[in-house]
Amino acid sequence: MDSAITFKTPYEKRLELVTQALMASSTLDNDVAHTAAVHVLHALDSIPEKTIR
Repeated sequence: MDSAITFKTPYEKRLELVTQALMASSTLDNDVAHTAAVHVLHALDSIPEKTIR
């Protein structure tokens, strides 16, 4: 028996979450929502975070 184990990285999980959110709140299809989600996550990842001392 050969069972495949699928592993999603944290980025892939966030990408799926944002894609689903975009599709739920608009009329975007999956491909367009996925592309937009990539841009959204890139923008969010570019925001500098404050470090606590």
